[in-house]
Amino acid sequence: MKPAAATPSSTRSCGPGRPKDLEKRAAILAAAKRLFLDHGFEGTSMDAIAAGAGVSKLTVYSHFRDKETLFTAAIRERCEEQMPEALFDVDLEGPLRRQLLAIAQAFFVLVTAPESIALHRLLTSGSALSAKLAQLFWEAGPQRLQAGFQHFLQREVAAGKLDIGDVPRAASQFFSLLKGEPHARMLCGCTMVSDPAEIERHLHASVDMFLRAYATAPREAAARAR
Repeated sequence: MKPAAATPSSTRSCGPGRPKDLEKRAAILAAAKRLFLDHGFEGTSMDAIAAGAGVSKLTVYSHFRDKETLFTAAIRERCEEQMPEALFDVDLEGPLRRQLLAIAQAFFVLVTAPESIALHRLLTSGSALSAKLAQLFWEAGPQRLQAGFQHFLQREVAAGKLDIGDVPRAASQFFSLLKGEPHARMLCGCTMVSDPAEIERHLHASVDMFLRAYATAPREAAARAR
C-alpha cells in the first residue's frame, strides 16, 4: 500500500517557519530593538524582551540562543530593512550614477535615524561590554553593507564603468563621504538633519566626487551630474 499523501494541513503544521513562528520572531526582534535602545544591552533582560513581545521566555530562546545572538539579529534586520541585498544588484543598462544615488540615499537614512544615533552612543560608551557589542554590531551591520557594496563595485569594474585598484578602500571612502559633516554633527548632538534639499545636495556632491575619482570616463560622469 502506498503511503498516504500529506494533506495541506499536515504540511503546514510541521517544521519551523510557519506564519505563527515568523510573527513571534518579528515581535521578539521588534521588542528587542526597542528595549536595547531604551535600556542598553545590560539593562535589557530576556524576560523583558519576552514580555514586550507577548511571548514566553522559552519561545524567545527557541528563536535566539542568547542575548548576544538576539542583539546581532536585531542589527542585521534593521540594516536589511533599509538596505536590502537587492539594492546592490547591478543594472548594467541603467546609469551608474542613479544606482549610486539610490544606495547613498538608503545608507544616509539608515545611519542618521534617531535609533542609529542612539545605538552609536551606546556602543561608544567606553565599557568593556560596549567593545564586545561594537564587534557584534560591526559584523552584523557595517561589515555586511561593506561587502555588498564591494561586490557591486567589482561588477561595475568588470563592466568597464569604474576603474578601481583597491575596491575595499573605495567602498569605505564612499560611505565615509556620505556620512560627512552632517552625520558627525548629529553624533555630537549639535543638530538633527532636517532640510531635505540640503541632504540631497550633500549626497549628490558625494556621489559626483566618487565618480570623478573612479569613473572610467570622469568628464562624462561630471557632465551628467550637471
